[in-house]
Amino acid sequence: MPMIDLYAPAGTFADTHAVAVRAASIVKDVEQVPDIPLFRNNTAAFVHELPAASISDAVGGGDHVRVQVLTNDGALDRDKQIAVVRQLTDLVIEASGGAIAEDRVWVLLTEAVPGGWGLFGHAHTNEEIVAAARAEIARLTQ
Repeated sequence: MPMIDLYAPAGTFADTHAVAVRAASIVKDVEQVPDIPLFRNNTAAFVHELPAASISDAVGGGDHVRVQVLTNDGALDRDKQIAVVRQLTDLVIEASGGAIAEDRVWVLLTEAVPGGWGLFGHAHTNEEIVAAARAEIARLTQ
């Protein structure tokens, strides 16, 4: 159940909610988890609009967007990593109306350590997340 954070200069996106929905959907779909409420309702994206002066590269350019994707350990194999980075980069370019260039989109993939994924007030291991998903699937198919 990934968490996605997009950090962008204020005004980069005309519709931040649509960007958040699409970013969450991209990662959920690439991850290829079952389409159940557990994953639909807990894969989320947050768009952080920052003052333009608070973003800079080493030469003063502030036209960057940073996207950080946090997943549970091992959720994205190499093909999925490549797909997530490509699709999120394309989302940023499109949603910015081309104002953000491809080489100005930074996507960071981070994995939570086993037991470092908190949900429902509990620090879950991968095995516990899988067990919760299987239990929900069993309930839904009864």
